[in-house]
Amino acid sequence: MSSPSDNRRDRLAAERAEQRRKEHRNRLLVRGGLGLAGLALVGGVTALVVTQHSSTPTATAAAGSTGIPAQPRTTADGRTTAPPWDAPAGSAVDAAVRAAGLPMLTTEGTVEHIHAHLDVYADGKAVTVPGLIGIDEPGQQISPVHTHDTSGIIHIESPVQATFSLGQFMTEWQVSLSANHLGGLSTDSAHTLTAYVNGKPVTGDPAAVTLGAHDEIALVYGTASENAQVTVPGSYSFPSGL
Repeated sequence: MSSPSDNRRDRLAAERAEQRRKEHRNRLLVRGGLGLAGLALVGGVTALVVTQHSSTPTATAAAGSTGIPAQPRTTADGRTTAPPWDAPAGSAVDAAVRAAGLPMLTTEGTVEHIHAHLDVYADGKAVTVPGLIGIDEPGQQISPVHTHDTSGIIHIESPVQATFSLGQFMTEWQVSLSANHLGGLSTDSAHTLTAYVNGKPVTGDPAAVTLGAHDEIALVYGTASENAQVTVPGSYSFPSGL
């Protein structure tokens, strides 16, 4: 059984590792942004600091053409296969973020900076939420909604104040979601799909759930007996600083 001091050391180690990952990723993104700007100037064209990929370009959250919609999408498009679901990679990252109606940025935003947590359970078993959802490391770009690791923590780091949804995140993950299915898992007379926010069930399309600061969101699919094996969390213990 671990002691309180062991737990504190583990938390501190996790926090330091997370900080190192973010600093490294920001250095890469900033260098990539500067490189693109230099190339654009050499070519005699205007440098674009933010690449805009919005499905609703006329409804932005703020002036300046951020590409972030004032209202988030409330549906989720993607794979209709059974879990596990890996994170899109390479050019598929850009396509998934574009489908979510969000831009790819050259650095993480700081105006809206909050975190939520997602748990997914299918047939009584936890499904891993992969790291690097919404992050194109080779291309040195990042979505304002992304994951760094497999903790299930969703990072919302936007250059403008805006509302973001589970539908946007699931579309970036490329996992289809609605009130009657999760990926390739469909509801029927024996199987249900329930979304919870902070331990309380919500009705309607779970893709419409908005991502609030320190929200604990859970998606639970399965039969009654399988779901009985799941302890739906009412909260999540975020590391210090998140």
